[in-house]
Amino acid sequence: MRKELFPGEQVIVVTRPQPRTLIVPALLFIVVAALTAYACAWIIKGGPAKVVPLVTPDWTPWMIGASLALAAWILVGYCLPKVVTWHASRYTLTSRRLVARYGMLRRRDQQVPLAAVRNVFIEQTLLQRSLRSGNISLDTGYPPGTVIPDVPEVMTFRNFILDAIDDLPEGELIEADDTMPNSNEWPWEMREGAGDER
Repeated sequence: MRKELFPGEQVIVVTRPQPRTLIVPALLFIVVAALTAYACAWIIKGGPAKVVPLVTPDWTPWMIGASLALAAWILVGYCLPKVVTWHASRYTLTSRRLVARYGMLRRRDQQVPLAAVRNVFIEQTLLQRSLRSGNISLDTGYPPGTVIPDVPEVMTFRNFILDAIDDLPEGELIEADDTMPNSNEWPWEMREGAGDER
């Protein structure tokens, strides 16, 4: 990240999304590992032969291999991608912009200049409130607002954003204001003492 900084820009904080998205993969990892160990022990003790008399001890290595392959398929196919996606996602707040990067193989990148931010909103579900995380919405004056999901310690992160905006040089804020529509360019006129003619 330091190689991508502008001259004079400083990193304030770097974080990842709230790890609540890893709760289901973690529980599945524990359950699959426990069930696989139980299945392998049951197979070695001859459990399948008691249920199906046609099963012979020669089938034991094949059934153990099938159990391990099924467990590996679940762990590699579901749990690992979730962990990799979470690990590759980063939120970086600098003294001039907020950068959000998602994914490892399929990368997605969002950058919002702090000088363009008009309002900072926080949205929280009940679960997010209990974990002190939330979604931060940045209003830049354009219809598609930027939403940063599952920010940990969302109140502190919002305060960092507001402090960084307050510390921006006055020239950058003026340049950002110049990008807003000018009343002289509006397609209607305002006359003193009368309503607007739209």
